[in-house]
Amino acid sequence: MASKLLPLRRLSRLLKPPCSASSSTFRSSLYLLEASKSLHLSENSHGPRYWIDSRSFCSSPLNLNDAEVPTAIDYRSVLQEDEFHKLADTTIHDLQEKFEEYGDSVQVDGFDIDYGNEVLTLKLGDLGTYVLNKQTPNRQLWLSSPVSGPFRFDWDRNAQAWVYRRTKAHLLKLLESEMEELCGEPISLS
Repeated sequence: MASKLLPLRRLSRLLKPPCSASSSTFRSSLYLLEASKSLHLSENSHGPRYWIDSRSFCSSPLNLNDAEVPTAIDYRSVLQEDEFHKLADTTIHDLQEKFEEYGDSVQVDGFDIDYGNEVLTLKLGDLGTYVLNKQTPNRQLWLSSPVSGPFRFDWDRNAQAWVYRRTKAHLLKLLESEMEELCGEPISLS
């Protein structure tokens, strides 16, 4: 396979136009694409010949319904860093307190809560582990759930809640539902 690609690499070097470094890669790709339309690969007694069919390299649009598509980010509503820290810290500390109270009311072997380095970890023994942490550059709270997997929650000013944009799930409601499912006791986090 490598021997088949070598002539294409050579061709790309030969077709590289003399131009600025910033646009040369793009232009080289265009020249290579045009040149490759007439290049074909076949084996004969005189050695390999190279053949590439011209194809459309444009991907077709995905046919997703609205439920599968994340909502667009309204960059006017992106939190300032200090506001993000205030909201995220308040949420994490409130959850920590409520989980501690909940741990006193349920009988789950291995129930343990740990908070350190801006990461809240809730261990439920054999039932799994939740991890909630701040992602400051994205202004998000990330949750890893043993039930439903990973989530990235954004602050929704209208709902005054952390919301997962793809499914519109609210962090606190999701945790209430899953904790009751796992531990058999309801919990109120809001």
